[in-house]
Formats: sequence, structure tokens, C-alpha cells
Amino acid sequence: MHEKHARLIAAMIGYETGNPHRVQHLLKVHGFAAAIGLLEGLDEETQFILETAAIVHDIGIRPAEEKYHSHAGPLQEREGAPAAERMLRSLGEYTPSQIRRVAYLVGHHHTYTDIDGMDYQILVEADFLVNLYEHQDTADAIREADHAIFRTATGKRFLHAMFPAMPGEDTRRET
Repeated sequence: MHEKHARLIAAMIGYETGNPHRVQHLLKVHGFAAAIGLLEGLDEETQFILETAAIVHDIGIRPAEEKYHSHAGPLQEREGAPAAERMLRSLGEYTPSQIRRVAYLVGHHHTYTDIDGMDYQILVEADFLVNLYEHQDTADAIREADHAIFRTATGKRFLHAMFPAMPGEDTRRET
């Protein structure tokens, strides 16, 4: 793990004081994102941005709940981008271009159209892998995510290993 990511995780654990579920969630999303990115062969900078975004991807939940009494995806995105920028700037270890891209990813991680990079695609897949499990989603929801969301070979492999073929359908086929 990169030293900067360890410090960012520590900052996010502080940010999420009293909310172990969110801490566990961000650690799982980071783990999947890191593994998928490495196995998909991302370049070093894209991998770094992906992992940074995975750590802070849900930073907008708390301000959305405080302002709107809701943590709906669009509200998380709206509040998350500036919160991520503030967090990364406060640590003083990220370049302006890294901060811009991470804020963009945080501000779009619940938007599944016009995905414009492997960092974005992998962040969405990693978040889905965790959410499908945490939300105990149905077989139909898992199949739908497989067909509509997952694009990387590694993300699909992880999805199919975690949620084996459903009765009556082989979800392991490539689409």
C-alpha cells in the first residue's frame, strides 16, 4: 500500500468516527479497486488516482445527510466532490490534477453512463461488488449488474466467483 493511501485511510477513519460500517465499506471498495486495477494493468498514476478515489468515494454521505437528511446517490455525488477536494488538499500530498480527477470520480461514482476512463469503470465495479454483498441483492439484481455495469475481465471474474451462476442461467458467460 502506498504511504499516502495509509495516511488518507487514517484521515477517513477519523472523518467517519462512530461509523464502523462506512469505514469497513471504504476499505473493501479500496481493496477491490486496487486488485482490479493492478490485474487490469493500469499505469501507476491511474492506479494511484483510482485507489485514492476508492478511499474517499463515499465522503459525501455525511454532508448529504446533514444538509438534505438523505444519502441518495446524486446528493452524495454533489456533496462528495468538494468534500474530497478539501480532504485531499488538507493532507498536502496530492497534485492539483490528482485532486481534480479524484473529485470528478467521487462526484460521478453513482452515474453509470458516459464512464470516461478505466479508473472510473473500476471504481464503479468495486463499489458494486461491495454493495451487492452488503445489500444482499437478489440474483436478478446481480445478473442485471453483470450485464449493465461490469466491463473489465477482472471485475467480471470477481463478480462470478463471489456470486456463482444462478439457477437456470450461467452468469459466467462473457457479454
